[in-house]
Amino acid sequence: MSLLQKIIQLRNKAQSDHEKPFLEHLEDLRVVVTRVAITLFVSMILCFVFNKKLMEIFRHPVDQVLITQLQERLPVDAPRPFTADSWGNARKIESAVVNLSPEQRQAFFHQLGDDTLSFQAQSITLLRAALMLPEEKREAFTKSLDESDELKLQLKALLKTHPNTDADPQAHLKMMSALKPTEGFMLSMKLSFVAGIVVSFPLLLFFILQFVLPGLHTHEKRILWPAMAVGFGLFLIGTAFAYWLVLPRTLLFFAEWSSNMGISNDWRIGEYISFATQFTLLFGLSFELPVVVMVLVKLGLLSYETMARTRSYAIVAIFIAAAILTPTPDVFTLCLMAFPMIFLYEMCIWFAYFDQRKTGQREQREAKERMEYLLKHDVPVEPAVDSEYLSRAEAWHEEDPPQAHAADAGDDGWQEDQQLNDSHQGDKLPRIDEENPHPRPGEKVDLDDKI
Repeated sequence: MSLLQKIIQLRNKAQSDHEKPFLEHLEDLRVVVTRVAITLFVSMILCFVFNKKLMEIFRHPVDQVLITQLQERLPVDAPRPFTADSWGNARKIESAVVNLSPEQRQAFFHQLGDDTLSFQAQSITLLRAALMLPEEKREAFTKSLDESDELKLQLKALLKTHPNTDADPQAHLKMMSALKPTEGFMLSMKLSFVAGIVVSFPLLLFFILQFVLPGLHTHEKRILWPAMAVGFGLFLIGTAFAYWLVLPRTLLFFAEWSSNMGISNDWRIGEYISFATQFTLLFGLSFELPVVVMVLVKLGLLSYETMARTRSYAIVAIFIAAAILTPTPDVFTLCLMAFPMIFLYEMCIWFAYFDQRKTGQREQREAKERMEYLLKHDVPVEPAVDSEYLSRAEAWHEEDPPQAHAADAGDDGWQEDQQLNDSHQGDKLPRIDEENPHPRPGEKVDLDDKI
């Protein structure tokens, strides 16, 4: 049976009094859209109060790229090794004293009172001068210096790695440029909107599901509450996974690729924020795959056998979806999104297997309890009706129902239908009275009420 047929059967389970005309559906849609808009507006206003903090949060991956690139170029075997912070401070000190005379420079370092920082700033001054010479003459220049041996060793270590000596610590990655007067304000609004979506995601999901799935029964609606809780947790896990692990590595990959190609990474703040927000939100939505699959399993639209049999097709579909959802066309980012989704889909297959196994055990236990009840009350158990006979009877009712003959032949159809019911009267089990536990012949047993 196809998935479409199962969906149609699920919708047909709804009671007739639940059906609404088209205009009432439009009114429900208007209510849902209004609720979603009000929720987003309120959450956006609340997040806008913390717009500076949000900007710092979204700038953190770029800062990680700067630190990673810098640490890869800093020597670890230097007499006084650098850290990312000390390198930035030493470059600022070196750029401040570069035009001072030797006497003025010594007075400045004396007032600074930090020997290590002064030593590192002097090594950067010598490194800048040595890099202007041909590579074959740099070693001779280092030996000819009238400096301490420690400073010469520091210079040799710096010449091996060639760290960036620009005065601006962020000159290699400029991304704070706004080319429009309103760009900074609009970016704050955009960050507040994205943060509002994350904060109000459970309410938004609840409103949407209320409109999309109105015809479910009570036991089916109970599935939605744990699904929303798990879905919100997976959404946060997906955004955190993208923010802390995937986004910094993706930015570092693109920055190093551009640097190796001789291209300066002059990233605009607007372009970066758009990329980062889309990246994190799409990863959060991709982590909703287990919730969607398990809800379909609980509703009977998917099964363990179907998922296991179509695993290869699902993997291809996941790669296609990842290629569409990722904001960049590179294979690296596509794989970073596709592989977690494949892992989550495999988890869904196992969850569906254990759920099906648990459901089968429960049905067997209920059937055993039903049989024990019948034997305990001495209720005669008739043998099961032949399944082939039942299938032929069901097909006959669908193709040529007795009501059609009754409409054409007056009471003949009713008599045939009555005769058919009488012929199967023996298949019905007698009913058990609460006051009289012994069944009366010809009465039907309502086992669900008794159990």
